[in-house]
Amino acid sequence: MSLIKLIEILAILVGAFSGFVEARSKKMDIVGVFTVAFITAFGGGTLRDILLDQRPLFWVIHQEYAILIFVLALIAAPLIRTLRHIVSDRLIVIADALGLGLFSVAGVAAAIAAGMPLFIASMMGVITGIFGGVLRDIVCNEIPMVLRDGRPYAICSFAGCWAYLLMQQSGLPPEISLWSSALLITVLRLVTWAADVQLK
Repeated sequence: MSLIKLIEILAILVGAFSGFVEARSKKMDIVGVFTVAFITAFGGGTLRDILLDQRPLFWVIHQEYAILIFVLALIAAPLIRTLRHIVSDRLIVIADALGLGLFSVAGVAAAIAAGMPLFIASMMGVITGIFGGVLRDIVCNEIPMVLRDGRPYAICSFAGCWAYLLMQQSGLPPEISLWSSALLITVLRLVTWAADVQLK
């Protein structure tokens, strides 16, 4: 398994988890849980592939990703209902930050592999990182968190994407560039959230 595929799978799992929790908090049925998890896990990557004119879409090529979400939805719906008292807001924020970091680096790496210029690649990373959560919130009848949270979100993704690009330009091994950039985005998001840093 390639490193990028591993990061994609981890990002999909984390994204789906936040979708499961949000859907259950809205008291959706199993179809709703699957739908919200699906668009959270694949929304950002789908928009990235459309903008990069990549066909088929990444989750169509790897149908196992969609099957994984389907199976997890069957398990997660009753499980989260049972364990809802331990699924705190803090856990959801952590999962969202992890998803932001993993999706962002997967997106910027995919854009570079497609031959995109550096700035466009960084924007593809941001889009991949945030758009699944935007769709999740819209479907759940919420103002997207990236627009209402007030704390740096897309900025954390943008900074981490550029960290990845700079490390790649400097010749560091891909595994170091990818993991350290994903970690940087995650930590930046969590630190700004914990410190209540507000964008004015």
